Amino acid sequence: MQTRSNTMGQMHYKTLGKTGIQVSELCFGTMSFGGRADKTTSKEMYQQCRDAGINFFDCANVYQKGVAEEYLGEFIQEERHNVVITSKGGSLMADGPNGRGSSRKHLTQSLHDSLRRLRTDYLDVYFIHHYDPLTPMEEVLRTLDDFISQGKVLSVGVSNFAAWQVARMLGIGELKGLTSIHCLQPMYNIAKRQSEVELLPLAKAENLGVFSYSPLGGGLLTGRYGSDIKASAGRLVENKTYQKRYDGEFYLHLATEFTRLAKERGVEPASLAVAWVASNPAITAPILGAANPSQLQSSLASIDITIDEQLKAEIDTISPPPPPATDRSEETRA
Repeated sequence: MQTRSNTMGQMHYKTLGKTGIQVSELCFGTMSFGGRADKTTSKEMYQQCRDAGINFFDCANVYQKGVAEEYLGEFIQEERHNVVITSKGGSLMADGPNGRGSSRKHLTQSLHDSLRRLRTDYLDVYFIHHYDPLTPMEEVLRTLDDFISQGKVLSVGVSNFAAWQVARMLGIGELKGLTSIHCLQPMYNIAKRQSEVELLPLAKAENLGVFSYSPLGGGLLTGRYGSDIKASAGRLVENKTYQKRYDGEFYLHLATEFTRLAKERGVEPASLAVAWVASNPAITAPILGAANPSQLQSSLASIDITIDEQLKAEIDTISPPPPPATDRSEETRA
């Protein structure tokens, strides 16, 4: 592993799949806006990102039931065309039978509400937040295709989809002459590597952008958790979803060993965790999450870290990569 310098390096930019849109190598996720971060803190983090060269901000209508979109919409007003923003639809936003899902009715209402809260005429990327088994994929794609034709959305993506679901949508879009899927948003970190099996190879083969979330594993990989550490605060203590996601001795051992490895290399665990995700060639940008500027700075420092093959191998001993989709592991070894 090498570090570039004692000061933050220069932010680089990548092409978002086949769209031609240029996005920073790090994306900031706004899930904390209006929740763990109040408005003043949220604005500080937004400016911190802009000062670091980040031009890409990920949002969703369900984050604080629209408050995160309202904050982001206010922050971007003076520079809307200099930033790339996303939002998502499909999650539960209202009581009643049509208050969630990927039907044309729900997505249309959700998009219009998001545009209003974000104070913009268009979204650079609109994600379907979750797979909806009740709405045919062709119907979803026709709705998204209409959004693009209307100029309200420039490109579309899916979040939390399985590879077979993405592949079907790509095939239906090509067969029916509808919009393609331009990018994916899967969970991906050192503790959760399932995306390596099929999603990331699919994205690479189809030239899809990948903006992976939770690079710190809900805080697991920040150095605040481990077999010999009893944390009193944080999402893994306070949030039942994250407790369930990272429950068990394997994750505590992983956190302990990863923290040890980071300290041996003289870097913060959070910085190393983000750098590891970004080092995967299929990843366009990891999505950073933070509740305050100090937490964010640790993740921003990831661009100063270069991960070499020796370090990758050491991390593999802590969290082994999953077997390939065929399970013929012997064919992947040198």
